[in-house]
Amino acid sequence: MKKNWHIPEPDSSIIENICKTINCSFYFASILVNRGIVSPKDVHDFLNISLDNIRHPFSIIDMGIAVKRIFNAVINREKILIFGDYDVDGVTSTAILTEFLRHTGADVSYYIPHRTKEGYSIQKTHIFEIAIPDKIDLIITVDCGSSSHDAVKAARDAGIDIIITDHHIVPEELPEAIAIISPKRADCNSGLVELAGVGVAFYLIMSLRKFLRDMNFWDTRPEPNLKNLCDLIALGTVADMVPLVKENRIFAKTGLDLINTGNRIGISALIKAGGSNKYPIDSEDIAFRLAPRINALGRVDHAKDAVELLLTEDFNTAGRIAQKMNLMNATRQNIEKKIYEYIIEHVNNHPEILQNRSIVLSHQSWHEGILGIVASRMVEKFNRPVLLFAQKDGFAKGSGRSVPGFNLYEGLKACSGLLDTFGGHSMAAGIKIKIQNIDPFREKFEKTVIAMARIEDSLPLTDIDCEIGFEDINVEFTDELESLKPFGTGNPEPLFLARNIKVLSSEFVGGNHRKMALSQPSCNKEKILNAIHFNIDPYLPEKNFFETMVFRLRWNRWNGNKTIQLIIEDV
Repeated sequence: MKKNWHIPEPDSSIIENICKTINCSFYFASILVNRGIVSPKDVHDFLNISLDNIRHPFSIIDMGIAVKRIFNAVINREKILIFGDYDVDGVTSTAILTEFLRHTGADVSYYIPHRTKEGYSIQKTHIFEIAIPDKIDLIITVDCGSSSHDAVKAARDAGIDIIITDHHIVPEELPEAIAIISPKRADCNSGLVELAGVGVAFYLIMSLRKFLRDMNFWDTRPEPNLKNLCDLIALGTVADMVPLVKENRIFAKTGLDLINTGNRIGISALIKAGGSNKYPIDSEDIAFRLAPRINALGRVDHAKDAVELLLTEDFNTAGRIAQKMNLMNATRQNIEKKIYEYIIEHVNNHPEILQNRSIVLSHQSWHEGILGIVASRMVEKFNRPVLLFAQKDGFAKGSGRSVPGFNLYEGLKACSGLLDTFGGHSMAAGIKIKIQNIDPFREKFEKTVIAMARIEDSLPLTDIDCEIGFEDINVEFTDELESLKPFGTGNPEPLFLARNIKVLSSEFVGGNHRKMALSQPSCNKEKILNAIHFNIDPYLPEKNFFETMVFRLRWNRWNGNKTIQLIIEDV
């Protein structure tokens, strides 16, 4: 898809003030302003990441009720069940809460449902088939539960307490749990609405540790350093694509530093199994290497092994599970490829599909655990909301992905009369529908998209931070860019534009990646910079001059050395 680029024009007086305040380059200050970081305090907090700067954990509603109930369960040796989700956010949430409660000596176990056999979140059947037979006294959900009314009622009727921790959009009527810890509740004033599920679980842990301290609990056992959980929090936060600002940025940066120490056996085994010798690990590695392998278990097998990987202290166990993840990820990639290619062929044969502002497709042979990934690729290719369904036994279960400017959750809510169940947020959702309702739903959803989506969002637009000349690309500026990490949703890696670029030398590496040495004749110093353009057709005529070039700027680290490299996005 052709991209439309836009260069913002930030206030030069604010840029100059930042330059004076932190003694940085004009371009670096421009990037900060483009991200809404304008005051000296904002700049300081953004660049000086510290766990001391996170907001108070007891600011989330129901937190006090929850920690008191968990405290009683710990000291009375009640049976606690952690119920999580099968994605990276749910797995890491389950792992950190289980690890902490084990440290307290609690009688704790965990349960992850099977994606295709059991579906999302805690159900009434889990109460009758797991909680009651196992004589569970307290259930704590992580990354799920906000809409599980039937399960909560069944638990209450059985004398089992439930505490819900979640970050998904909550319904108007909440389940009757003893505590619902969700920053997205309308009556919660914490301001922590951007937390991932693992972030909410961590806030519960922080509050519980403080309460236990006040109750002199740690007088008889060592108080845990919660910073040691940040590696798992970083995994879940980056993988769930929540904005990497404020607390999420703090958790991600602190956790990445911890991952790069190699202290957690499971993560190190996963990095090794993925064949990556690249260090330091960054947010991009989490998003494209680690998270897909963890998610693969939940998509094509069962995610319970992923929790074991993150909790184990045994090298052999970690290696075995990591290798299994690798195999499952390869299986997932193969299934994804077949579904994606089928859909592309189908769209090519039925071009009228692209006359709509949305795409809704279903098939009886699709694997429902893979559809979210395929939907994301479809959104990237066609720039419109996409919903894909797998049909089975009279129902269709599916995943949806959206575009900026269209709130998918609200769109589905407008069509809820045709749906059996749905849940999610503005950009992603899971849906269950009767097969006979798919066609009327497709029609109603299209009308909803037309009514709710902004017309300007039909044209993809990407911001370029600034136009820059080669003479201003140097070691100091590249180091400044490193301080902006971790990159991700809400804090994208900066993009630059340069004009009139000459190719001095060129070769293809890895089959379809063009490696080049570039110069800019207008640059007085005739500086030469290395660049690479990924995934291009090697059979197209090679250009030796580009009027414009859009790129990212990174350090290329190899064998202990580092050089400046341009990662070309568009020419």
